[in-house]
Amino acid sequence: MDSLVYTISCHRNFIIDAADDMSSVPDNLSVRQLFDRTSSTCSYLIWDRASRVAAMIDPVHDQSQRDINLIYKLGLQLKYTVETHVHTDHITGSHVLRQVFNAIVLVHENSTAKCADVLVKDGDFIPLGMNRVDILYTPGHSNGDICLLIPGAVFTGDTLLVRSCGRTDYQSGDPGKLYDSITQQLFTLPDETIVYPGHDHNGQSRTTIGAEKQYNPRLGGGRSRKQFTDFMNNLKQDHPTQLYAALPSNLRCGTQLSGL
Repeated sequence: MDSLVYTISCHRNFIIDAADDMSSVPDNLSVRQLFDRTSSTCSYLIWDRASRVAAMIDPVHDQSQRDINLIYKLGLQLKYTVETHVHTDHITGSHVLRQVFNAIVLVHENSTAKCADVLVKDGDFIPLGMNRVDILYTPGHSNGDICLLIPGAVFTGDTLLVRSCGRTDYQSGDPGKLYDSITQQLFTLPDETIVYPGHDHNGQSRTTIGAEKQYNPRLGGGRSRKQFTDFMNNLKQDHPTQLYAALPSNLRCGTQLSGL
């Protein structure tokens, strides 16, 4: 399988230019962060400045027209859309973007999604002009989660959030695997690495690896694997409000709701 990877954008149903905190990201890459208020989902648009080749991470169906307009406005060639996992809190916009831009849809090979053009695995990468986006397999929230790494930043989906992490109580979740993914894959990155999470529930749209290692109340500060798994196994959370609509649709890359 050819190695491939991608990334997209998020904030308050509109767009943020993330250039203000990308001092460690190469000058030839740009990132926009986009937000869906209903699901608190962050999406990311990343592109190579020279070639204008772009990738979108975790697009939201209800924000498809916003994303299409932005891609056209910026004069980008959207080549990839990437799902960090099969979502249960929103319906993906990947199918719409594939129809409009002929983009390649990527998901992890364990996702069970039957709609993807490319199934990726740990160690694969997506070429983005003269740059690359590396895929890290980070199971735990589900068995098909990935994070996307570029120099100086990592897009963590629901694996690692700002002062939190993804739930592990359904959809093949496993708190032990999540602890290992975060501590062995993400916390080994340089402390100054920018973390772009898959959700912003508290008005905190980004963090750093160093900050999460020190301050994350669930697994920072040297918490043990047992402490983390005990906490997660006793965590009581309501199911996402869109669970029964989102999950079957996302296993088809959002095709059930697409009107395009």
